[in-house]
Amino acid sequence: FAKELVSFIKNYNPKFCLGVAGYPEGHPESAILELDIKYLKEKVEAGGEYIITQLFFDNKDFFNFQDKCQKEGIKVPIIPGIMPITSLKQIKKITKICGATIPAKLLSELENNPDKVSEIGIRQAVSQCKELLSKGVPGLHFFVLNQSGPISQILRELKFGHPR
Repeated sequence: FAKELVSFIKNYNPKFCLGVAGYPEGHPESAILELDIKYLKEKVEAGGEYIITQLFFDNKDFFNFQDKCQKEGIKVPIIPGIMPITSLKQIKKITKICGATIPAKLLSELENNPDKVSEIGIRQAVSQCKELLSKGVPGLHFFVLNQSGPISQILRELKFGHPR
């Protein structure tokens, strides 16, 4: 289990800074989010110093997850995981594996505009990031997947990058 790995690493070298994974919509192998959060607390208690979440597309899922973590007594920073959609086929496969969902409205827009998937995905990610940052998240984690272009564009639009 992850908590055992975290504990092993911390015992081996307490100076290691360790992050652990969190699932805003629940782990794909679990039916109960509250149980996932109890396991997450165990990972933090074993030495996890921050949480990076699995990707999500509806910030309500993140804020709900964040609230439940706080109620469970988890006090470490929770960093939202953002993945810009650049391929409909790819994101459908990834979300199926990790248990994340694409909101119906966003999915419909993507399916009805196959030539604009990347543009829609980047726009959605920028909007998502702006809201998260406005609500005080401690940072953002981008799932890059060897595609620096979309991330660079998102960072420029968020005013974090240097214009070219």
